[in-house]
Amino acid sequence: MHTYNPRNVLITGGAGFIGCHFVRHLLRTDRHVRIVNLDLLTYAGSLDNLNDLPDPERHQVVQGTICDRPLVDRLLREHDIDTIIHFAAESHVDRSITGPAAFIETNVIGTFTLLEAARDFWLRQQAWDTGQCRFHHVSTDEVYGTLDTDEPAFCETTPYAPNSPYAASKAASDHFVRAYHSTYGLSTVTTHCSNNYGPYQHHEKLIPTVIRSCLQNQPIPVYGDGSNMRDWLYVEDHCVAIDLVLRRGRTGDTYNIGGDNCWNNLGVVHLICEVLAELTGHSASGFTRLIHFVTDRPGHDWRYAVDTTKLRNELGWSPTETFKTGIRKTAAWYLTQYT
Repeated sequence: MHTYNPRNVLITGGAGFIGCHFVRHLLRTDRHVRIVNLDLLTYAGSLDNLNDLPDPERHQVVQGTICDRPLVDRLLREHDIDTIIHFAAESHVDRSITGPAAFIETNVIGTFTLLEAARDFWLRQQAWDTGQCRFHHVSTDEVYGTLDTDEPAFCETTPYAPNSPYAASKAASDHFVRAYHSTYGLSTVTTHCSNNYGPYQHHEKLIPTVIRSCLQNQPIPVYGDGSNMRDWLYVEDHCVAIDLVLRRGRTGDTYNIGGDNCWNNLGVVHLICEVLAELTGHSASGFTRLIHFVTDRPGHDWRYAVDTTKLRNELGWSPTETFKTGIRKTAAWYLTQYT
């Protein structure tokens, strides 16, 4: 199998949760790569997420939007960018319900802008072939919709059925990536990940919310009866998988990345309470008494589960963290932030 070797990489959204972890991963594992990090630095991205980088002189941050075509064109040209790894996205489902327009702008128009800029620079100006450039689109399992209890996990050929404005916007961006490969021959790969967790995640997400609520003795909000199920993927396992797909994935193809850790939301909350009790010396019951059930959100998908067979068989990837070991690492990191 051909191995692709990135040189000058544009990472979009690299000051956000998953992006900052991937920046660290790439600097740590490939000493030849140089990174330009394009991030708007909205509420979900922070320069604080990029402190203490390994080999920081190979990384620079540019504040700006992926919808700014002249800016994207300039960055590709000035830095001779051969690789785009596209993390930048509005990603919080609740926000997409109250304000969907931002999701269309960033996730759809932004992805289209990047694709057009890449097509112009790589194919028209540079006349590079598929072995000389690559566009890696980071997507979500939510494009597939929801599963009943006994349905098989999502695989790469599962039909799209997005149920939230967020999922619909990501589905649209996926289709554009596919179309640019099919129509123009742009070298692309797409990955669909399950729910990520780990250090640096924004505080509005479930796991940081539970940890913060426990440590601050505040109610722990749980939607509905807490029975909705998700597959949980430790962020550093995700970064390893992205890197593998970038380098060894088949151009034009898609790969699902999951943690093989399916838990319902109430079980997640109880596990966090148990782990925090171990780490702090408090009783787990002192934390679980804070659980507070709240009205379920509209269109709340019942269950996600991801079949990683293709990624395992083709590229030899498997997650290294169990949910408990990953939660323990995550909780320990957040303890340093709140104490």
